[in-house]
Amino acid sequence: MCGICGYVSRKLIPNRLLEQMNDTMYHRGPDDSGTWEKQKEEYGIGLAHRRLSIFDLSWRGHQPMLSENGKIAIVFNGEIYNFLSLKEELKRKGYQFQSNCDTEVILAAYQEWSCECFKKFNGMFAIAIYDEEWDKVILARDRIGKKPLYYYRKDAEFVFASELKPIMKYPDFSKIINKQVIGSYMCHKYIPSPATIFQNTFKVEPGTYLVYEKGNISCHKYWDLFTIHQNANKMIGSLKDAKIQLKDLLRNSVSQRLAADVPVGAFLSGGIDSTLITAVAQEVSGSPIDSFTIGFYDKKKDEAPYAAQIARHIGTRHHELYMQEKQILEMLQQLPVYYDEPFSDSSQLPCMLVSKMAAGYVTVALSGDGGDELFCGYSRYDLMWIIQHMDWMGWIENKMPWNKAVLPHIPSRFRAFIQNRDYNYKSQMSTDMIFEEVEKLLYFPAENVKFDIEKNINTANLQEKRMLLDMAVYLPDDILTKMDRASMKYSLEVRCPMLDYMIFEWSFQVSHDLKYHYFDKKYLLKELAYDYIPKELLDRPKSGFSVPLRKWLRTVLKPDVQRLLEPDKLKRQNIFNPEGVRELVLKQEKSDTLLYSSLLWSLLCFQMWYSEYIEEL
Repeated sequence: MCGICGYVSRKLIPNRLLEQMNDTMYHRGPDDSGTWEKQKEEYGIGLAHRRLSIFDLSWRGHQPMLSENGKIAIVFNGEIYNFLSLKEELKRKGYQFQSNCDTEVILAAYQEWSCECFKKFNGMFAIAIYDEEWDKVILARDRIGKKPLYYYRKDAEFVFASELKPIMKYPDFSKIINKQVIGSYMCHKYIPSPATIFQNTFKVEPGTYLVYEKGNISCHKYWDLFTIHQNANKMIGSLKDAKIQLKDLLRNSVSQRLAADVPVGAFLSGGIDSTLITAVAQEVSGSPIDSFTIGFYDKKKDEAPYAAQIARHIGTRHHELYMQEKQILEMLQQLPVYYDEPFSDSSQLPCMLVSKMAAGYVTVALSGDGGDELFCGYSRYDLMWIIQHMDWMGWIENKMPWNKAVLPHIPSRFRAFIQNRDYNYKSQMSTDMIFEEVEKLLYFPAENVKFDIEKNINTANLQEKRMLLDMAVYLPDDILTKMDRASMKYSLEVRCPMLDYMIFEWSFQVSHDLKYHYFDKKYLLKELAYDYIPKELLDRPKSGFSVPLRKWLRTVLKPDVQRLLEPDKLKRQNIFNPEGVRELVLKQEKSDTLLYSSLLWSLLCFQMWYSEYIEEL
């Protein structure tokens, strides 16, 4: 796990600029750093890298890494789990290796197969390659979007990095807010790819490589989620067969992700996904591994006691930490530094705390991320089932002559159910509910808040459609972004066995009835988990990795709300409507509706980000 950055420029680059850009990501790689620059006749190019050493801790893993003839340079963030088998294949083709790290294998693979090499990698990665012979720069991102990669392009300037902070250091970069994404941010709590909070700045999308050549950019999909799903045959309908195959896939995936030259542990929340991953890891490891849990003093949200019981059952060395308000307040001030564009999934706070705790014991931690998206785990999938089977009621209600008079007076959830007649966006009904409130908060129309890609999802099953949409957008832009920033703040690498692309593709072959079985979500995962953990330890309502937002916004965070949402400040920004914000604050104080707390938290996170990166100007 590392950080990368670089530039291609026709202008004279100041001395040490690349080093300064790189140092903004010290937290991503405290073990080593390196820069490489070359001045061509037409342009200058620079690559930089910060290293968190996982494999081959020696100097031989140093980056940027050059080919033997010096014509190809590479920087790389992530892990290639099948690099040893690729290494053997390349040796048979005559390549020689000086190190035991995956970076050198990527370099050789590119020399042998060019951009086709990305299809051969099983891992999480963000890669930048400069090919002098072909006079181009290539940026590539893993299939699922585990590792982040941003780029800025304006005129003849091209800048890229693992985070936005290095790009913001670039002299010609302008911090001009992209107002078109703010409505989407307020609706979703993150900014969907490929957009970012800044104009002329983008994310490389998952499963994509980008070629920058002679001032032009071309994007190429080497792996497409929807195509893979469409071409998959639902061949696996037997629970017995599915369990056997999934167990083998998970054991292989976990084994690959336990490989490291540093200590490895696992996050254990007590839920199905983390429990299954930790149990398999403990089984594969053969010796006790470290497990980590965050607890809440609010007993309704606290799953730490269950996690402790599970840890005792499977035999891990278990560690737990209970969240305190003092810790939250301290951490709150750090959020915009590490989430360098607006981001407001509140589970970022416990993620940061559990990462901080784990980093005191291990350098790598396994996570259960991906189980909900692949195996139908979120509560919104229940709502999709209801819409699928009860939509005729909404259609009838929508046709009633009294409809327009009555609709404003019924709850937003039911109103969205009745009014959502567009089947191109049917799985995004919840966005309709939020949008009504978001519009009141902005000075300008909220644009592009729904995902057009739903039109491309070829299935009549609304649950499946929403799952695929979550895999494509919510998973990389929220879940994985959250975990990347939270863990990297403490120089901790997080690996997600569920997100092995082979498990991803295999899941499309499994009958949907094995994922959602008579209102039982994640049915297959549960049945497999029962092979490791007694049923009574797992069968309980899911509480999630959440925090008591409603309470905190009314108490410990209230001074921040008053300070950051002060009307004159909002007027100067010319983004949020002070009157709409005032009404939201009042609603949040008087109502227990989660929507108001969620929106107010998103506003607060945006204002903290704005104070850190814009007002400093």
